[in-house]
Amino acid sequence: MIERRIIAIGGGEIKNRETLEIDRYIAEEAKKIAGERRACGLFIPTASHDCMPYYNTFHKVYTGIFGLKTDVALTVSREIDLDKLRVKFEKADFIYVGGGNTVFMIEHWKKTGLLDLIKETYERGVLVAGLSAGAICWFEEMYSDSVVEGDYSVYRGLGWIKGKISPHYDERMLDFDKIVLYNHDCAWGVENNAALEIVNGEPLRSISGGGKVYRLDASNGETVNKTIF
Repeated sequence: MIERRIIAIGGGEIKNRETLEIDRYIAEEAKKIAGERRACGLFIPTASHDCMPYYNTFHKVYTGIFGLKTDVALTVSREIDLDKLRVKFEKADFIYVGGGNTVFMIEHWKKTGLLDLIKETYERGVLVAGLSAGAICWFEEMYSDSVVEGDYSVYRGLGWIKGKISPHYDERMLDFDKIVLYNHDCAWGVENNAALEIVNGEPLRSISGGGKVYRLDASNGETVNKTIF
């Protein structure tokens, strides 16, 4: 059976090495997938409008520290060649989706056909990792300020994973809890420097670089019960 995995990182500055322990875990898993080959990570910076300094930082960590090869899928400010992109995806042992504007990212993926490549890659068992926008886009609902910066709302995600999620939960806890309580929901809150690993659509474990992952349950309509996952 093919194992489909997502590592959803709540936030943290990769350039400041804040997510280093999570990055280490991702790199080691990629090496297991690659076997005797040198593992390769494909960075997808759509949410940051193809910010190259962001990719350079990713490269410095995953190549400079962990010894992996890296590549980047640039699609925002150039004409897209899906055949060339497909080759990059086929060589990847993991893909890493960077943070930024989640709503823009999803719309761009759908419009350009990039979403189909990502879905094919995920379905064949390549590890998918992402931070902030790259963590929450897979869920049914996501808490984001993508449309107006600082104005947080719940938006529809891709729906690959059931439920609602907030990244940067340590920064957005009170407001997100109110939404969860109002809707009598269950949800996930993933703090900066923490990640939720999901296998075959089911949350399996948390990975910590100092932060925590919370399972929120307000199904009783009276309070938000929080469990550290």
